[in-house]
Amino acid sequence: MDPRPIAITLLGATGAVGRAVLEVIEDLDVPVGRVRLLATARSAGQEIDFRGGTVKVEVPTIQAFTSCDVAILAAGAEASREWAPRARAAGCLVVDDSSAFREQAEVPLVVPEVNGAALDGGAALVASPSSMAIALALTLRPLHAAAGLARVVVATCQAVSGAGHRGVEQLQREAADLMNGREPGEPGRIRHRIAFNLVPQLGAIDADGVAEEEARVARETRRLLGLHGLAISATTVQVPIFYGHAAAVHLGLERPLAPAAAREALRLAPAVKLIDRPDQGVYPMPMLAVNDDAVLVGRIRADGALPNGLALFLAVDNLRKGGPTNLVQVALAMVSRQRAG
Repeated sequence: MDPRPIAITLLGATGAVGRAVLEVIEDLDVPVGRVRLLATARSAGQEIDFRGGTVKVEVPTIQAFTSCDVAILAAGAEASREWAPRARAAGCLVVDDSSAFREQAEVPLVVPEVNGAALDGGAALVASPSSMAIALALTLRPLHAAAGLARVVVATCQAVSGAGHRGVEQLQREAADLMNGREPGEPGRIRHRIAFNLVPQLGAIDADGVAEEEARVARETRRLLGLHGLAISATTVQVPIFYGHAAAVHLGLERPLAPAAAREALRLAPAVKLIDRPDQGVYPMPMLAVNDDAVLVGRIRADGALPNGLALFLAVDNLRKGGPTNLVQVALAMVSRQRAG
């Protein structure tokens, strides 16, 4: 890591992702020379703990992005569309957590361990993928290198924190009501009751019956892997846990790959942690993934339903490598390349 201090501006500092970004910066011991925290007028004036002191939250202004090395945007697509161009005009590199720029071909979509070379062109605006696309790309890349991917079938289990603070609050409120014999009120951020329930829809449903998150997972995973024709079928499900996404993944490979060989490929892969002793009750679970900066992978076995089939289960902290950690790693890589160039 370049030891020279970095000036960082964080938009969306009071949200779940923004607060996790600050934790990652501290945990990775990023050499921060100056940090400016931005949020809506409702949050302005709050003080957030950071490295033994506090930093006051400000409303976004052009001045907040001046003399800034890199801006991390974690306030949603609308705010990103407004402030990314302004940050760039102020001379600041930008990495964005929202969906605002992920579909733009000229904006790299990056997970450093998967396609970090996409930053070599000196891009000043970079998009970070969705949590499940990050986890899938990290898991699938070594398996593709070993045996080639022909098709991917995935069913996800996504925590309510993926819907932000309001998703967490909805689960807390509904669970408390039900545990105390009360009927929960109208759902909030999640369209149906989520406590003690599963909701197999994340985002709007298109004319073909595909949910927005299902299409997103497929598009972003293909792009990260550089496999634009890869057949991917996804079913995305909101589940009643607070933190940590998981997924059951079934692969059809181009060449045979024994489970033992798959385990070895994953064991050597960056940002992947092999946890695969099912005979001892040891396998990936969301509670094990929380606060871990790796994707946990296990339950690796042959899948006889697919040609050269392989099945596995994964878990990832959506508020670490599934989002904030990737944002910080991309930001550091962008600054490093700019300084080296």
